[in-house]
Formats: sequence, structure tokens, C-alpha cells
Amino acid sequence: MIIDTVDQSKIEAGKEQPWAALGLKEDEYNSIKEILGRRPTSSELAMYSVMWSEHCSYKSSKIYLRQFGEKVTPEMKKRLLVGMGENAGVVDIGEGLAVTFKVESHNHPSYIEPFQGAATGVGGIVRDILTMGARPIAVMDQLRFGAPEHPDTARVVHGVVDGISFYGNCLGLPNIGGETVFDKVYQGNPLVNALSIGALKHGDLKLAKADKAGDLVILFGARTGADGIGGVSVLASETFDADGPSRRPAVQVGDPFAEKVLIECCLELFAAGCVSGIQDLGGAGISCATSELASNGGKGMKVQLKKVLLRDESLTPEEILMSESQERMMAIVPKRHLRAFKKIVDRHEVEYSVLGKVINKDRLLIYWGEQEIVNVPPRTVAHDGPVYERPVRKPKWQAPLNAASVQAQGLYRANDNTTDLAAQFVQIISSPNQADKSYITGQFDRYVGGNTALAYPDGAGMIRVSEETGLGVALSTDANGRYCQLDPYQGARLALAEAYRNVATSGAKPIAVTNCLNFGSPENSGVMWQFKQATTGLADGCLELGIPVTGGNVSFYNQTGDVAIFPTPVVGVLGVIDDVARRIPSGWQDEGNNIYLLGITKDELDGSVWSEVIHDHLGGRPPAVDLEFEKRLAELLHGASLQGLVASATDLSEAGLAQALTESVLRFNMGARVWISELCERDGIDKTSALFSESTGRILVSVGREDDVKFVGLCDARNIPVLRIGVTDNTGELEIQDLATWKLDELRTSWVATLPELFG
Repeated sequence: MIIDTVDQSKIEAGKEQPWAALGLKEDEYNSIKEILGRRPTSSELAMYSVMWSEHCSYKSSKIYLRQFGEKVTPEMKKRLLVGMGENAGVVDIGEGLAVTFKVESHNHPSYIEPFQGAATGVGGIVRDILTMGARPIAVMDQLRFGAPEHPDTARVVHGVVDGISFYGNCLGLPNIGGETVFDKVYQGNPLVNALSIGALKHGDLKLAKADKAGDLVILFGARTGADGIGGVSVLASETFDADGPSRRPAVQVGDPFAEKVLIECCLELFAAGCVSGIQDLGGAGISCATSELASNGGKGMKVQLKKVLLRDESLTPEEILMSESQERMMAIVPKRHLRAFKKIVDRHEVEYSVLGKVINKDRLLIYWGEQEIVNVPPRTVAHDGPVYERPVRKPKWQAPLNAASVQAQGLYRANDNTTDLAAQFVQIISSPNQADKSYITGQFDRYVGGNTALAYPDGAGMIRVSEETGLGVALSTDANGRYCQLDPYQGARLALAEAYRNVATSGAKPIAVTNCLNFGSPENSGVMWQFKQATTGLADGCLELGIPVTGGNVSFYNQTGDVAIFPTPVVGVLGVIDDVARRIPSGWQDEGNNIYLLGITKDELDGSVWSEVIHDHLGGRPPAVDLEFEKRLAELLHGASLQGLVASATDLSEAGLAQALTESVLRFNMGARVWISELCERDGIDKTSALFSESTGRILVSVGREDDVKFVGLCDARNIPVLRIGVTDNTGELEIQDLATWKLDELRTSWVATLPELFG
């Protein structure tokens, strides 16, 4: 027990405290009283409530997240400059350069107010990247909406897409990729996950810590307002009821132009050496920034809250501490650098206020004028909150779901009816999840800055980091909630494998992972079983692939009443490429190239797009994944790209070969003749599986005839199955022999029209 020096007469001793309304449990409130040796003040209660929320404290997930740091080898750590625990992970990419990247959720605010929820999600993740001393260079988004035909889906889609495009475009950051998925399970709980990446020199790295007594604590950027009070920190820690969220605090309001100025201001401060530590103000606002900076540095702080610049003078101390107003940063500045700091922020016309100083005492002291309103050990707020081992129980419905496979249900396959099979082909590739997403991505600036090497519709985004040498990085994010519903352990590994494979198809070498783990309520034992399985699967998978998890985010309470979303662990994989000029595009550009399918196709249709679109079915078990084979496949592509042997590469995942063929012919409007009879014979499968199976470890590549012998020899040397299944041509058609021939213009019309018809 720690007794502090707060004057007890200043505590409203007889007044009942609203700990439950602030999201605290009774035992948590009692723990706060035990830590302090007294009742908390109202300001202390506000701080603990937001910092001990699920969103900020990870209290239900910590015990499982530890394995990401435990299941690593010395080899995996070699490139890792900063791992989990900081605002974002940092990895060495060579030439004295590093990149920092991270993905975070802004799910609940984006349902309440889609435009601002999504916009501030982008702003928040960009500031996380900025705090590491990096210049943000690109963003990505991972979006999941409800049923496309539902009347509320359009509201969320339009708001979210507008918010992302508005904020990212105004910042001048290219949006180089992501995902858009529709499913009724996300109707009341859309997922808006935003990723950002930044570049820095090794020597420019900054950390969020206050470790020198006497340094000044300075808040700068936008003024503090009432928007976002108790926002994401509390809103993302509650379950939505059937009529809406049980708690509706104000969603943050973003100003991308203010953030753009703030970015340039911070980078100049970093270059001038004015800042010894820095933290952005996102979830939990000043409560988070002060307590985390002090705790990370092993020091304390003395802060005057009345010096905070306000947009609303009526705000109470508690509201100021909880406000999540955007475009704010907190810097730790040595006194000798104050003049230089002021000069830089004044030049950028950024407002600032010196709130206090770092002290050599393990206390966070916050004053409101003469009144001491907070006196707490900072670590108890920031890092030593409650840790729960929630009940974990496999759901009773899991076994029957797994038993209801495609085969057990006897779902109709149109193998002997080419008319039906051809109709299924078009129905699948034009379904909302497989159709062209340019209706959405066309609203994002993908090429601003001039360093984008690959972007949608390529499987991975790629950005040049060094304009001198061409050094760059590739990024891909993936998740499949249907697979994870069938098997969360395997589903997480499948998401990892697909993102890894997408990076490999670009010609880059995968080196690091981030994640955003979206699940239902942790108070549901079945959800915790899913979470435990998924995190274990992801950690085991990263260990097998030899790439570390650098950090990430957990989003719980994605649930309406008792109905949770499908478990949706979004996995982002980063790869490095020594020269973006040798990137591998995803579509066919030259006629006369041979088309090869790498890997083996199995009868794996459970959880597939085919089972969903054609039969409205979910059951069975997801495809098997062989991560050792995925490594060999990635090494093959890396070697082939170094030798310039591959003209294009597209991974096979959702909707299988049918989707890969469609995307390949329509990317640059280059036709092809394809045959699948030999594939069926070699792999012992029927036509339905040949076209729509979602077996892993498969890539469709095109190779110039002059490179055929070399490429096939490379495959044989690495023991990678390879089969020639077609040739590109300029007929303006896609012909699948013994099935159908489609004019590319007609195929494009079907593929492109879906989303505009739904939302245009």
C-alpha cells in the first residue's frame, strides 16, 4: 500500500464516486483505493478509468500477447531495432535506414460517426509512426462492413471511405493497399483498421520516455476540446447492445491540415535535437501521455493542468485529462533547448504550453491551480493495471460447425455442366468481396509523393524509401474471418501465410509482422478461446517463418448483444526489396508469355468463397497451410526476381484460380488461353476445385519464353511443383478450354459494376 500526500480535505469524502459509469469494475475500483491508500480524487479516478480500459491496458490479452516476444530466435531479432511496447516497431532495412510500421483499430468510433471515426483513425496511427522519429510515408486500410444490401451499410461505407480519403489525401500520404470485406456479422460492428509506415535513419530513432529530472513537459499542437472525451478508450471497451452502444462518448474530430503542419514541425524538432522524448495524444489523451512518458523513463512529473490550451474553457479537470482531441503531441524538452524549441514551433505557427517538468520522484503530480488533483505512482496508471485470466472455453457449436463440411453437406458441384460452371465463375468474381474495389480505392491518392512502386490492385503495396538506391519496402495485410470462425488457430496462420505470400509475389523478402486482433467480448469464454487459439497460431506461425511480431493492437468488444463478430486477426507483413525497379507486378502485360501455376491444388472448399456465394454455406475446416513450403516459395520468387525471370505474379487465395485469372487478365487488358484438364489429372481434383479451391502455397506466374528453361529449373531445384496451364495473347478474351470464353470487356463490366451499383 502506498500512502500519498494528497490533502484529504480536498477529496469529496461523502460523495459516491461514479466508477461504474466510467467503465471500472468494483474490484478495479477497490484496487485503486488499495494502491493509493485512500479514495481517489475525481481526476485520479478519471485517469485510472481510461488507462485501465480494455483498449488502453490490454488487461484481458496481455497473458497471450507475451508469446509474441517469447517465441523468437536470435536470428529473428537481428533486424529488430524496436519491438513491442513502444508506439510502433522499428526494423532495419539496410543502408543505415529503418522503417517503423503499425496497424491499429478505430472500429467503434467509426460505427457511431463513420467519417470522423475513420479520419481520426488514420491521424492517430500516423502520429504513432511520427513519435518514433520517422517521416510517415504511406498508409493502408483494412475495412470490414456489414451486408452490402443492408440499408445501414451505405452510411458506414460512405462515411468511412470519405474519412480515410479526406485525411490521408490532405496529409499527402499515398494509400498503397488494404482490404474491403462485406459480411453480415460486421453489421453492427464494422472494422476500420488503419496502418501507417514511416522511414528514418538509425540515428533518428525517438522513444516515448521522460528519463531526466528537470526536463520540461510541453504540450503542443491543437488545443484541447470536448471532442473525444472518454472516446476510443472507453467506447472500444464496451459491447454494443441491440439498439446501439451502451455508452456514446463524443467521437474525436480530426483536422488533417493541422496534423500536416504538426508532422513537419516535429521532424524539424527532431533534426534540431530539441526533444529527448515524445508521445502523441490519442486514446486517453493527457492521462496516457503523462503517465506513459514518466513510467517509461522511470521518473515522475509535476504538471499544471491549467496551462493546457483549451478550445472550450468550460472543461473540467477530469474532462481535460480524458479528452482525446486530435493533432496533439507531448514533448520532453531539456531546458537548454527551450529557446530552440520555441523558435521552431513559432515558425510553424503551432501553439504550445509548458505544463511542468520531470521530477526525480516516483509520482505523477497534477495540479489545478493551487489544488493538487492527482498524486499517483505513474507506473500503476500506465503499465501495472489489472491483468485478467478470463475463462476460456471452446464453444459448443464449434464441433457441429466443423462437421458440416462441403462434402458432408453434399453441396452441388457443376463439374459436368459447363454452362452452370461458367455462370458460377462470373457470379463469384463479381460478388461484392471479389469484385473490383476501385470504387473505393479510386478515392484514395495512391501515388502522391512519387515513391509508390505498387498499389491496388497489386497484392502488396510497395514504397521506395531511398531515391538514391531504389531501396524499398512492400506491405500486405490479410485476414479471413470465415476461416477463423472454423478454426481460429489455423485461420490466423492462414492470414499470416497469405500476407507473407503477397509480399513475396512483389519480389520483396518478408522480414517483420504487425497485427490488429479484432474479437468479440473478452467476458465471453468462447471469444477468449478464439483469441487464445488465434494468438497462439500467429505466434507459432511467425516462429516457423522466422519473422518477428513488432507490435500491434487488440480490439475487443466487437459484439452486438450476445452476437460477436467472426474472430478477425488482421496480419500485416513487411518485406524489403533492394531496388523497387525489379518489383514484380500482378498482371499480364506481354503476349506469348507462358502461364505457370506453382504449388498443389487440393479439394479444399470449406469456408471458401464458392461455398459462401454459391451455397450460402459455412462449415468444415479451412485449408491446410505448410509454412515451410511458403518459405521455399518466397525464396523462389525472390531468386526469380533477382534474375528477372518472372514477368508477373499473383497469389491464389480467396476464390482460387478463378479470381487470380480474372485479376491477371484485367490488370493490363491482356487475354489468355488456359487449360485445367492437366491440373485436374495431376492433382486428382474436379473442375470445381481446380477453379475455386483455396488451397494455400499457390502462385500464378507468367514467364517469357526465353526464360522458361531457367525458371522451371529454379522450381525443380527448390522442389516447388510447377505446371504450365496457359499462355497470354492479345485476342481480348479469356478462354478456359472446355469451359467458356469471355470477352475481356464483358468480364470487366461484370467485375467493375458491383460496388458502384450497390453504393453509387
